[in-house]
Amino acid sequence: MNSVSHCDTPLLRVAYLDGGPQDGAPVVLLHGWPDDATTYARISPVLHEAGFRTFSPWLRGFGPTSFLSKETMRSGEIAAMAQDVLDFADALGISRFAVVGHDWGARISYLLASVFPDRIKCCAALSLGWQPGKPATPTPEQAKAFWYQWFMATARGAEFVRKNGKEFARYQWDSWGPSGWFDDAIFDGVASSFENPDWADVTLHSYRARWEEAEPDPRYAELARRQATVKIITVPILTLHGGDDRVVFAQSSEGLEGHFTAFYRRVVLDGIGHFPTREASDQVSRMLAAFLDSHGTR
Repeated sequence: MNSVSHCDTPLLRVAYLDGGPQDGAPVVLLHGWPDDATTYARISPVLHEAGFRTFSPWLRGFGPTSFLSKETMRSGEIAAMAQDVLDFADALGISRFAVVGHDWGARISYLLASVFPDRIKCCAALSLGWQPGKPATPTPEQAKAFWYQWFMATARGAEFVRKNGKEFARYQWDSWGPSGWFDDAIFDGVASSFENPDWADVTLHSYRARWEEAEPDPRYAELARRQATVKIITVPILTLHGGDDRVVFAQSSEGLEGHFTAFYRRVVLDGIGHFPTREASDQVSRMLAAFLDSHGTR
């Protein structure tokens, strides 16, 4: 793994991995939950070969990224993390960039593409389709797959996550797609990022706030309002979804073409579960490199 770099934003000391040619077009790679910045370890070298400079931060509450003040609310809202990404780019002197996101990272990427098209050249999102507005109440089948989110909304569930975070995360890896794509060493390496002292707070708040079971951070009220009102994305979009994703079903990203006015493509990856960055890194790398080559250099 490349050495970890750090930069300070107004709220965070952000840890990140970077690489590629110094003058390459910038691409910010955002991980999801429960994962970390190394989810792009086999993808970023392909993007470097294609001429891109990549930056892969650990999100707030993960790995070596830390809050600068103990007084800052440990919000897990997507709006909070989207602002973190803008602050991160500002700290690095990056005005416009392409963004690639998986899971939470996909939600962040869609928010950035929808609300800040002046900053985002293009957006690739994995394992999630963009549905504008507040999250709709899921169907019973999808709600069943989201059991872990309802579990965390309870006091006992929260207590379990605080005491058994690694076990809780491992269960999601084991059940969100076909088996056999990772071993104990891979998971244990990623799980070290869940030892961050703010991981449980950020995790719990993220899912509770999503379903209005926790109060949001007032700091992001205006951005959250803007996020909820945008109906169209005007920058190029690529959506990649595992055909055997057992937590965010592939059919949930169908039929969304009307929300995009620029280039839009959706690809279903046959036999792949919820972690295509890890399960199908070669296939994903090729598609990302081609998409970014067409839309991420302008």
